[in-house]
Amino acid sequence: MDQRLPKFFPNLSTLLIVIIVGALVGVGTYQLSVRGYLPIKNLPQVSVPEQRTQTILSEENAVIKVVDKASPSVVAIGATQKVFDPFDPFAAPQNQSSTIGTGFIVSDKGIIVTNKHVVADPNTRYTVITRDGKKYEIRKIYRDPVLDLAIVQIDGGGLPTVDMGDSSKLKVGQTVVAIGNALGRFTNTVTTGIVSGLGRSVTAGDPYSGSAESLDDLVQTDAAINPGNSGGPLLNSAGQVIGVNVATTEGAQNIGFAVPINSVKKIVDEFIQRGSVSRPFLGVRYKFVAKDLAILNDVPQGDYVQDVLKDSAADKAGLKDGDIITKVDGQVVNSDSTISGIIQNKKIGDTLNLSVWNDGKERQLTATLQELPNQ
Repeated sequence: MDQRLPKFFPNLSTLLIVIIVGALVGVGTYQLSVRGYLPIKNLPQVSVPEQRTQTILSEENAVIKVVDKASPSVVAIGATQKVFDPFDPFAAPQNQSSTIGTGFIVSDKGIIVTNKHVVADPNTRYTVITRDGKKYEIRKIYRDPVLDLAIVQIDGGGLPTVDMGDSSKLKVGQTVVAIGNALGRFTNTVTTGIVSGLGRSVTAGDPYSGSAESLDDLVQTDAAINPGNSGGPLLNSAGQVIGVNVATTEGAQNIGFAVPINSVKKIVDEFIQRGSVSRPFLGVRYKFVAKDLAILNDVPQGDYVQDVLKDSAADKAGLKDGDIITKVDGQVVNSDSTISGIIQNKKIGDTLNLSVWNDGKERQLTATLQELPNQ
């Protein structure tokens, strides 16, 4: 029996050639149509994500505008200290200068905001270096331990100033920009992020200083804040200062804090007008005990007193270490109603009615606010 294929059926090599030729013709036709030589319709279109590209460019331009607007007003805070040679005890001490923090100019008369812990040492000579490289001696310092805030003054005029924003309008999730001298080496470092939380309480310090302060009502952000950024501005997308960068958290990433600018404005305005600041002062260091922690420890929610300053209003009222202040003037102490926030709206000589808990017993105390000492 004849097993050969019929003559009209092509062999495999012929079939392969036909497929290849067909593919080449298809590719060639497509290329000619793409170049406009053939009027072929309904070809697949390649879409370009134009809207996404425009959004990214818009966000970048917004950050660039913020930096261009605010950077001329951001300064480096330097310290000059005498250093002894450990290998030559008879050698004369040498002056050593270093950048230890950041500040920003709030008045063209040379008034600058920074953190207290940046300029905490009264025996150190501090300087300000502007963005254009000019160096000024700091001649006057006001230190506020309640907010870890300092206002310094230099002999300068016609300096560029920042625009102040309104921190009461902050929303979690909104974009923020931080500018500072990261690690004391990388000047005018810019980082971006969002507002991660509001009304936070932390204990703030700095590697350049041995001090630490309990701070309330802070703005939390994931914008990178490093040692050396302390005292720098936290800005909104309009280039307005809405916070003073104050602290980061050890052992965690993308958690930084800033003092809301509304807490700073009154102090700045008074310093500009009078050259000094008078603020009411209770004289107690405390830590907020939130509701969940209070339940775990079988204590009421409130401010746990860690330290009472001798001869202060708190000391004279009878507050003791270990007390928990649960109410101030009838207001329950919580994350929205803090002692420092209530005191900010008081005057020197005003009284505070305190509900205090300790060891299962509650007592009522009255404290007369004193003037905050300038440290």
